[in-house]
Amino acid sequence: MTATGWADEALGLVLRRAARTADLVGDRFPLYADPADGRWTTTGRGSWTGGFWAGLLWLRAGRTGRDADRAAAAAVTARLAPWAEADTAARGLILWYGTALAPGDAAAGALRERAARAAAGAFDPELGLVPWGSALGGARLRARVDGVPGLVPLLASAGPEGRAVAARHLHRHLDLCLPGGGTGRPVPAWRLDRTGGWLPETDPAPGWTRGEAWLLLAVADALLLARAPLPSTDRLVRAAGHLLAECAMLVGPPVPPADAHRAGGPLDTSAAAVTAVACLKLALVPDAPWAAACASRAVEVLRRLARDHLTRPRGTRPAGMLLDGCYDAHGGTAVRHELVWGDFFLALGLAALLGRVDLRRV
Repeated sequence: MTATGWADEALGLVLRRAARTADLVGDRFPLYADPADGRWTTTGRGSWTGGFWAGLLWLRAGRTGRDADRAAAAAVTARLAPWAEADTAARGLILWYGTALAPGDAAAGALRERAARAAAGAFDPELGLVPWGSALGGARLRARVDGVPGLVPLLASAGPEGRAVAARHLHRHLDLCLPGGGTGRPVPAWRLDRTGGWLPETDPAPGWTRGEAWLLLAVADALLLARAPLPSTDRLVRAAGHLLAECAMLVGPPVPPADAHRAGGPLDTSAAAVTAVACLKLALVPDAPWAAACASRAVEVLRRLARDHLTRPRGTRPAGMLLDGCYDAHGGTAVRHELVWGDFFLALGLAALLGRVDLRRV
């Protein structure tokens, strides 16, 4: 097998699994699949993960070149439209990744523009960010690390005003989430108390490795967008260095535990896949001190996921399942499962490694 033959094989397995999943779920959105038989738990509207299903189908269409596959991806993307004006910062995850891999698709482009304008309009100048929102439940005035990835490039696509909002949104989250002393793991979730100010939430707590990966991905996107430019690039470089070092992203286990403080707990391959894509992006940042290390680590992580956690065409399980993803360790939900966003980021990382996707645009 060639140096990248393993990556091409793995990408083919994931995308063939996506094709079979499309037949199984119909007009619903896959969320997570049982590791024993590959049966999907689905949602009707996609929740915060719907864009990853659309993005996975766009990756499949890019690989096959078939009109029918482009039409299938476009149909799923169109079903994300109700989220454009939804009150949630997670619309970045939904509508950036659901549209960014659809070059030349006018409807996807129009939906992305609509979502970007709505997100920019939701910015709260007093808080300095786009609030987490109420669409997914819970208190509206919150700040979470998963409300930053996707939203940074989505906002930045809305012209100078959108880029300014993207910068303020990200930097406010860095203010809250990164420890002031420059050491320690991020605090991933905050709630605004009108009398007490911003208060850290207990769930998710520091050590949530997927949250750390989300924040690194957002910082990487901002650094790649800095030529736009976004201000405070030096701070972004420091933030990336902090996350890489304090969260052991370059030297820790390639597939981390879902909770860094529970080494014997479930792993999270989706955190690893997001980290790999973030590292591939950081490797593209000009003159970055960690570029070579990030490139090497991304390949190591992707190869480990493909070798040890991706099902092959044998036995009773479908091939192409990225297993050992953890949806919610705290609640005990789907802790060793296939996750749709894990599949997506594995496929995106493999496609980028093979030179088939430009991560400066996704």
